[in-house]
Amino acid sequence: MPIAQTNGIHLYYEIHGDGQPLVVIPGLSIDVTTLEKIASELARKYRVIVFDNRGAGRSDKPDLPYSIEIMSEDAAGLLSELKTEQANIMGISMGGRIALELTHKHSKLVKSLILVSTSANVAKSTSRHLLFILIEIPRRLGNLLKKYPQPNYAYRRQRQASENYDATAILREVQVPTLILHGKGDRIVPHASAETLHNEMKDSKIVSFKGGHTFFFWRQKEFVRAVEEFLDDLSANN
Repeated sequence: MPIAQTNGIHLYYEIHGDGQPLVVIPGLSIDVTTLEKIASELARKYRVIVFDNRGAGRSDKPDLPYSIEIMSEDAAGLLSELKTEQANIMGISMGGRIALELTHKHSKLVKSLILVSTSANVAKSTSRHLLFILIEIPRRLGNLLKKYPQPNYAYRRQRQASENYDATAILREVQVPTLILHGKGDRIVPHASAETLHNEMKDSKIVSFKGGHTFFFWRQKEFVRAVEEFLDDLSANN
């Protein structure tokens, strides 16, 4: 089982395919098994590195405060362990904030950014709070069906880290090509958040899809095609 010792924890990871490296950082509660099909599709052209964030899957789950800053150092440590000097970084939802922080603190590691269903910060609102109350029972039931269920304390640790982070002030400092992919009907991270990222990030492109927060599962072919076109254009221009 591929395990990296990084930033004081053991991090589970997988590598699929060959080519330029593409690191996939999962979102809240998501682990490697959830992203198997997407990783497999992307691995036809790229060396896909996908891992379980602390608190999920087969990585360590310390019952201590998490932060996006800490989790970005987990990712940086993994790349160092794998002797990967530079990679394209894809962050999904919470993973997008981890990717932004990684770019801010370790810009030399990042060749390009792909931000999926994410935002610079989490807007705290009554409607969002009610939405998370409504999805709590389905979330717990779904968690029981997972191959590697996430303990409730670890879910709370991840969620608190995500909600406490704000990358708004660093968006204009990001100097790498960025692709923003977002569902038009996203109720968890409204599409306006993607538009804000696009407006603030100088070298960015936004592509919108039918669907909600997890559009990339239901529109997988379109999603993969958008990623491939973005990375192919980068390669052609370098």
